[in-house]
Amino acid sequence: MTSSPIDRAADTFAAELAQWRVDRAMTKKQLAARMGFDPSYISHVEGRRHRPTEDFARRAEAVLGAGGAIWQRFQEYDDLRASRTVTPARDAAVAEQWQVPGTGLIVEQETAVLSYRDGFYHCAIRRALYNAGTEPVTRYPVRIAVDRYPDDPQRSNRHHHDHPLTFAELDLDAACGGTGHLEPMLWRAKHDRDAAKEVWLLFENSQGRFPLYPGQRTTIEYTYRVGQEKWGQWFQRAVRLPTRRLTVRLDFPTTLDPQVWGVETSLSAEDAPLRTPLRRQDVDGRTALEWSTEVPPLNARYRLEWRFRRGPRDPEDTGTPGCGGAAVATGPVADSGRLRALGIVQRGAAILRQPARPFDLPSDEAIALDTIARLRTVLARLDQLHPFSKGLGLAAPQIGLPWAAAVVRPPDPGLGPVVLLNPRVVAAARETDQQYEGCLSFFDVRGSVPRPLRIDVEHTGLAGGRMITSFDRAMARLVAHEIDHLEGRLYVDRMPPGAALVPVEEYGGSGHPWIYLGLNPVSGHTSPKLS
Repeated sequence: MTSSPIDRAADTFAAELAQWRVDRAMTKKQLAARMGFDPSYISHVEGRRHRPTEDFARRAEAVLGAGGAIWQRFQEYDDLRASRTVTPARDAAVAEQWQVPGTGLIVEQETAVLSYRDGFYHCAIRRALYNAGTEPVTRYPVRIAVDRYPDDPQRSNRHHHDHPLTFAELDLDAACGGTGHLEPMLWRAKHDRDAAKEVWLLFENSQGRFPLYPGQRTTIEYTYRVGQEKWGQWFQRAVRLPTRRLTVRLDFPTTLDPQVWGVETSLSAEDAPLRTPLRRQDVDGRTALEWSTEVPPLNARYRLEWRFRRGPRDPEDTGTPGCGGAAVATGPVADSGRLRALGIVQRGAAILRQPARPFDLPSDEAIALDTIARLRTVLARLDQLHPFSKGLGLAAPQIGLPWAAAVVRPPDPGLGPVVLLNPRVVAAARETDQQYEGCLSFFDVRGSVPRPLRIDVEHTGLAGGRMITSFDRAMARLVAHEIDHLEGRLYVDRMPPGAALVPVEEYGGSGHPWIYLGLNPVSGHTSPKLS
């Protein structure tokens, strides 16, 4: 028997409720106590034996802090149950009912626009606010932060220490009100740091005060500007209040040929590509890019990044360091931002300096297989960017996984990838050579690194057996690079004292394999471990 749309909507609500309860690590009894219901009622709703009520949905939303997800599922069910669609009048009421009364401010719509003109980034933020609380709101917090070199925190900190952001250069201006009439807003500094400013936008001006009372709405607008020498090529929006809709727009000169991508993070997930693509439009010499999301979860962060293929470049900028496997690319440039968007952790992340966790095989076989599959997926996505002429390696910590696993692809495309679980170098040749290496985690530079010409690596099979594989020349370098990652080490740690990184623009070896004489550079021989 086919279920009705109302039944399916009720099922969806129950599934959403159960998922949020599990995510919050709460039992049915604990949730019921917090909501003021009998535990059996929670069981009946999740078991589809009772239909949800408005009061139940409101309390569940408030207790579980679902960012509006539970309430939205109830709205869908309630619309069908009442056999009516949302009219404009009811749509306005929905905004008031979307969050439980007494929870404070709600952002019904945020539109953030960043424009680049004449060496300055101009930012304009517009937020439609609704006071769902029980007290009047007299001020609104705003944070403005810059990060010139986001993939190199130490360099960025030095830069902003020498060139601090100032309130004077921001030229901050704010206003609030309805359509056709905006009242200027005064503002007061809250925190003043080299790379960040926090202010209170005040619901007052020289004409008096105009608090936002419970049940009232208003729209605030504020603008500021930052020079390109301090801003950096990124724009991030953080969801700090319950928000129904977020829209971000970028506006660049078309002549700069902007290449834009985006990532999102949350409390439960590392950087991941935006779930939907940006919309692009070129009009009158300007390139506009727009991205939107509905009911974003609290504490989510959405970050748009870009590079200009043509146009001015910071003379001090020698590339944005990041992190990843040993690799050198030919074809389109694979900058750190695009690699981050693929899920590759960048330099500065703590996981890159932590020893990886070994697998207990065969008990951890399922985890090992999943880790290998995820590494292969990222490698396949890298192939869509460009080929790698010197081979390619990727270790699990580079995609945010703590396990001791790596996949290495030889320079010869005719040879299959090598999978290494719990690898460690047990012997190394005395003969070494020094070659330039790259790393997907700081891909915009190259460094000259000495490595043994041959290494013996002990590693574990899925069934738990140990084996030793010998690697020569190029494969020895690639494998050693990945084992370093699993030990919390980067190739810069092995560079000779005083050696400098070379910007990829100045490196002349892209597209050319490492040069060795007399021995197959991709050979590898495996034998069982002898005790």
